[in-house]
Amino acid sequence: MKTRTAYYCVECGAETPKWQGRCPECGSWNTVVEQPAEARPKSGAARRSGAPPRAVPKRISELEASSEQRFTTGLGELDRVLGGGAVAGSLVLVAGAPGIGKSTLLLQICGVLSRRGRVMYVSGEESERQLGMRAGRLGVPDGELYVLAETGISEIIAAAGALRPDVLIADSVQTLYSGELNSAPGSVSQVKECAMALLRYSKDSGVTVFLIGHVNKEGAIAGPRVLEHMVDCVLYFEGEATSSYRILRAAKNRFGPTNEIGVFEMSGEGLAEVPNPSEQLLSGRPRGTPGTCVTCVMEGARPILAEIQALVAPSSFNVPRRNSTGIDYNRAMMLLAVLEKRGGLRVSGCDAYINVIGGLSVDEPGADLATVLALASGYTDKPLDDDVVAIGEVGLTGELRPAPQTDARLAEAARLGFKRCVIPRSDRGAVKAPDGLEVVRARTIGDAIKSVMA
Repeated sequence: MKTRTAYYCVECGAETPKWQGRCPECGSWNTVVEQPAEARPKSGAARRSGAPPRAVPKRISELEASSEQRFTTGLGELDRVLGGGAVAGSLVLVAGAPGIGKSTLLLQICGVLSRRGRVMYVSGEESERQLGMRAGRLGVPDGELYVLAETGISEIIAAAGALRPDVLIADSVQTLYSGELNSAPGSVSQVKECAMALLRYSKDSGVTVFLIGHVNKEGAIAGPRVLEHMVDCVLYFEGEATSSYRILRAAKNRFGPTNEIGVFEMSGEGLAEVPNPSEQLLSGRPRGTPGTCVTCVMEGARPILAEIQALVAPSSFNVPRRNSTGIDYNRAMMLLAVLEKRGGLRVSGCDAYINVIGGLSVDEPGADLATVLALASGYTDKPLDDDVVAIGEVGLTGELRPAPQTDARLAEAARLGFKRCVIPRSDRGAVKAPDGLEVVRARTIGDAIKSVMA
């Protein structure tokens, strides 16, 4: 008897009658795979014996509306991203590139959480001996921390039901499998089924569950896109391979904001919190060197000073080379065009390289003015003063527009010892300059360049 096969997308889970190069639902290329039809997940009603209980709708006024119960994880930067701490009964997904520090981060918080209650760490990638060695290297204290090296989701749920932990950590969701499905671990059906089982367990028992997820080569979480919709919080752990700094961002959070970040530094003893990212990112900054300017960006409610460097040199090719790291490439090209057209600097025949130091990604227009000043300094080979900060958005006509929360940015610049700050002239009235900080107002990029490069 011939086994019937089905074709479906590994990104969104959409099923198609035949193989296609591009998924008709999500538009992803080369994501449609073939598997036996019985490998597709069955409905919950078909798996359960007997008739399912009938759900009874309730009035919204009859629902229990108690506030969520939060608890600290022991890492202030992680608590900041979670919105003040982890929520009891929530399902949190931590994703990142291989070797970025996801397992290290969650194993470190086990040291604090295991002193308050029971923690169950499920590892599908490492043996118990490997986890013991890493816990010793990280200095995780001996507490109510239990380790289970298992990948079967039914065995994991049964062990958690017997242990009754307060926190459950699964490393990783791509290694778990359900015996009711015939597909391999990491497939769309397995990831969805295992995540749904942990979701039901978390909501029914009130246990906080942390899931570790891998990312594919495009940077998205491996597996179906529906996985991000199922969980309560999605955290991305980011960092450059050549940098020791790691940034934790919230892409989704049902219990808090999504615009906060946490900064860590990787060392031989694990991840260390960086409570003052501005000072760390500016450490080692060259003095009296052309092509560098400092700006202040807002990451949630936190102002962070970032150094933007630019190298502008005559090109030996017909088409100049352009590259940007940490800043959107299209926006960088726009700023180069504005600098030539409105600033009067002939940068069209030059190679231009822009970099944000420390692996920080700047995606707000408030850093436009600092980028333009760094490019102008690199082109003229004249350094800016070391105590200058630039904050503002640049328009296509060369005008400067104010950035939001200017007061908080100025206060952060003054706290780290900067003496002058260039801001748009239209940003008047409500802006209060801190003591010791001179505010220079400019209307256009030409005025800003003249004020710092006289």
